[in-house]
Amino acid sequence: MCGIVGVLSNNQAAPILVDSLKRLEYRGYDSAGIATIHEDRLERRRALGKLVNLSDLLVHEPLAGKSGIGHTRWATHGAPTVGNAHPHRAAGVAVVHNGIIENFRELRAFLAENNITYSTDTDTETVALLAQYHLDAGLAPREAAEKTIAMLEGAYALCFLFDGEDDLLIAARKGSPLAIGHGDGENFVGSDAIALAPMTDRITYLDEGDWAIITRTSVEIRDETGQQTNREMKVIEISNASVDKAGHKHFMSKEIAEQPTVLQGALSHYISPNADAVTLPESGIDFAKIERMTMVACGTAYYACMVAKYWFEQVARMPVEIDVASEFRYREPPVTAGTAALFVSQSGETADTLAALRYMKGKADTILSIVNVETSTIARESDLALPILAGAEIGVASTKAFTCQLTTLAILAIEAARARDHLTDAEVSENLSRLRALPGVINLALGIEDKCKTIARQLAEARDILFLGRGAMYPLAHEGALKLKEISYIHAEAYASGELKHGPIALVDENVPIIVMAPRDSLFEKTVSNMQEVMARGGKVLLITDKQGAAEAGDGVWDTIIMPEIDAFLAPILYAVPAQLLAYHTAIAKGTDVDQPRNLAKSVTVE
Repeated sequence: MCGIVGVLSNNQAAPILVDSLKRLEYRGYDSAGIATIHEDRLERRRALGKLVNLSDLLVHEPLAGKSGIGHTRWATHGAPTVGNAHPHRAAGVAVVHNGIIENFRELRAFLAENNITYSTDTDTETVALLAQYHLDAGLAPREAAEKTIAMLEGAYALCFLFDGEDDLLIAARKGSPLAIGHGDGENFVGSDAIALAPMTDRITYLDEGDWAIITRTSVEIRDETGQQTNREMKVIEISNASVDKAGHKHFMSKEIAEQPTVLQGALSHYISPNADAVTLPESGIDFAKIERMTMVACGTAYYACMVAKYWFEQVARMPVEIDVASEFRYREPPVTAGTAALFVSQSGETADTLAALRYMKGKADTILSIVNVETSTIARESDLALPILAGAEIGVASTKAFTCQLTTLAILAIEAARARDHLTDAEVSENLSRLRALPGVINLALGIEDKCKTIARQLAEARDILFLGRGAMYPLAHEGALKLKEISYIHAEAYASGELKHGPIALVDENVPIIVMAPRDSLFEKTVSNMQEVMARGGKVLLITDKQGAAEAGDGVWDTIIMPEIDAFLAPILYAVPAQLLAYHTAIAKGTDVDQPRNLAKSVTVE
């Protein structure tokens, strides 16, 4: 969600802060601001809307100084206004914050008892006011920050900047990610390593409950007990080009086009050169000892788990439960012996998913995660973390991360089937060979883009769109509906094809397009029957199928998108492509913000 940057530089801080915040735009935000120290004086600038508005403000009201903090805000407490934008300030202290301070009402009551009033609607202002309260009591900045942090409950990543202290940042994290970047005679803070990539590739991730005292030449980290501790410094590989559109109009377009390449990398990582075995890390999992699997995720990652449930149950004969992370721990599910828990998250920082993981600690036999950021909190707290190797995904609507999640889950299902003696070595090799051919098939599928663009112009006129699918295509119908509503703002819903007649068919008329995802597989004939029910009631059916399916479906459909033929096991990965392209071009036709749709954030770090 929100983005944090802090710099103790040898150069002017404002341009560095703004550039770093631009690299965090993909996280989603509605306002932005920076604060700097110049000649021992703290000053700030804030603006509503896109970062260009902050940049324009800084042209007319520049900020000098080589130390500073910056923030892009995604509103939680209080509407998106300049007054509610970060950094928040109380006299001699400014603070930026990701997360939610859950006890802010109690803290406001405490401040009111001490005749301290607030001027914003945010929980974050409370942090700045508390820090100033402790400064007024005679504490030094370091002690004031420590006292303030100790009073906070909830999830937070914080960075403090103090009047008269141009060589000091205080950073803290609990529930929201935060990293320290190490430079030469300068140091940095960021909520995302991408933000720090232009300045350094040496990163230290703060652990849960850590807080740090940072100067240009030193970093002192304290754990949640207050004891000084050491955290590993890692050299990361994030190119400065990671956030470049590479000639594409949008990041989403670029990331759709990248799928054959990133999938090839993931397949090479997990499949032996001869395509005869799955290669997991040495600390891998023994699927023969697992009796059931619980999969937990949010959003697109949840739909990846829905697909994987079909794979694990049909191919590996392993019972699987899937849960929406935000609901999982609150229903307090019983966990039986022999249960493995698998968590899927692109960022590896999704708050609900992380909370679910922590609920399963000590209950599940094994904690697995599938993430795109190997250094993320979810990865670090798992027994085994499997990277999807999608590279930085900037567009809010997930594309290549989804197909890489599916691919990693498919490989895992094949390995589980082998370990549980439900696939022979020859069958494993056959399935892995088909997977190795997948990037080429997806490359062919990208050829449907012009067709999708033409259809999207008509979809853009609709107020409601339905998606249908059977079997493993049912989760793909959900993913298609999610993509469309995320970026085009058209209401879209997905249904299992056989469920349409149990109520939703009442919605069908000539103004409601129905997108049917139906490769020619064992369920195809049943799906066609459901499609005929729709067409008999005037529904406009867009059929997404292969050449054979199109021939057998007969006349009466509004339009058809022809996909390459593929084995039914892999069809969900391939059919993600038309779902993505239809959503993308519908959003273009609607004129919406494709990469940063309204109200959404890439990394959701609050519950």
